[in-house]
Order: sequence, then structure tokens, then C-alpha cells
Amino acid sequence: MGKLKIISTQLQDAKIIEPEVFGDQRGFFTESYSKRDYQKLGLNFDFIQDNQSLSQTAGVLRGLHFQRGESAQTKLIHVATGVVWDVIVDLRQGSPTYKKWEGFIISASNHRQLLVPRGFAHGFVTLTNNVNFLYKCDHYYDPAADGGISYCDPDLNINWPIDLQQAITSEKDAHQVLLREFEKDNPFVYGKI
Repeated sequence: MGKLKIISTQLQDAKIIEPEVFGDQRGFFTESYSKRDYQKLGLNFDFIQDNQSLSQTAGVLRGLHFQRGESAQTKLIHVATGVVWDVIVDLRQGSPTYKKWEGFIISASNHRQLLVPRGFAHGFVTLTNNVNFLYKCDHYYDPAADGGISYCDPDLNINWPIDLQQAITSEKDAHQVLLREFEKDNPFVYGKI
């Protein structure tokens, strides 16, 4: 039905997707996902799980997360309410953009989606209250494969748009390993994931 616009990012294989939005005085309509339309554009993913999180206040920081091994996930994210600054980090050894990060504003009003390939760490910070964050995954969540790196890693030097001393995080996210520690046993190899 709708036309998809694909925008390349600075990171290898990661894409911004803008679906067509039809609006009038009542509001809007958009197809948030059509497997057929994505496949026509070469985005051939078998999404099998949908996830949703609610962050009640601005300043909630979640991430940087990933799944290891056979449980590695491609994610297609979007925001139903509110605004986030979304960050991805390429962890695939041998990738032209290995260890590089990029941030994006994803919001209910811009309708943008972010395609996060397998082998990327992913996180976001809420810029408004009541953020409903949704994402599709092409692999089921596996607690044993859960992994992450520190959102405040000095080697990444991510320029978060908030004071990190004021960030609202989980205990787990506050104690993730640094990238240099993760690299000792990095399972992600570009072209093999």
C-alpha cells in the first residue's frame, strides 16, 4: 500500500526506513510493517518476535544490548509515543564501520524506523515522558545469549544528549563491560553473522 523510503546511515548495513504516512484532520494512518514491501526493497528478514517497552519519564537510558551466537538478532525499531535518541554500535570484526556508533532521533511524529543488523549493540535514551518503544526481532530472545557493553565507554565516547549522571538506568546497564573487555571474546564477525 505505502511506499517505503530507505536512507543509508554512516554504519554498514544499518538503515533508516520512512514509511508513507497518510494524514488528515482525524490523525494519520501508516503501515508500520509489510513483509512484502520490505522484501521488494531487498530487506529479507523473518521477524518472529515483537517487543515493547514503556519508559515513563524522560532520561531513561536502556542499553547497549545485543544477543550472542545463534540468538543474534536483527531488530526493526520504532516509537509509538514520545521521542528517543537511539544509538547503535557496529561490533562486527572486519566491518568497515567496526567500533563506530551513530545516533538517531526516532519519534512518534517522524514515524522513522531503524533497521539494526545482527552484530550491533543497541540502546536509547528517552527525551520525553511516556515513550512506547517497539521492535521486531528475527530471533527469539535467549537469556543465556544476552550481552551488553557500557553506554559510557570512554573508547566509544558516545555523545548522549543528557547528563549521564542524571540518567535512569537498570542495575545491569550501569555495570556492563567496556568495549575493550568485550573484544577479548567478541563473537561477531562481519559477513559471518
